[in-house]
Amino acid sequence: MVVNVADFIASLDGAAPAPDLNAPLAGLWWAAKGDWDQAHRIVQDDSSHDAAWVHAYLHRVEGDLGNAGYWYRQAGQPAAKDSLEAEWRRIAATMLGSKT
Repeated sequence: MVVNVADFIASLDGAAPAPDLNAPLAGLWWAAKGDWDQAHRIVQDDSSHDAAWVHAYLHRVEGDLGNAGYWYRQAGQPAAKDSLEAEWRRIAATMLGSKT
């Protein structure tokens, strides 16, 4: 069971995300594993704000800042200015309800 960011990061050693993860966290997990397409498939049809935030992050990863901007607005989040790694951790921490 993933309960904090440390657990989430440790779970990246596995072959698949923990079954208790919701779609946005599963998408974030696949993004960290380098499988952009799988991450995108998971979040693209999810209408939640969390999925939109991960969707924005994914388009930022690919360098499509215009599309990322649209998804940040859908998520109700400001466009990220920090590193991709820092944003990934911030999204994970927020979704897991922890500070780090």
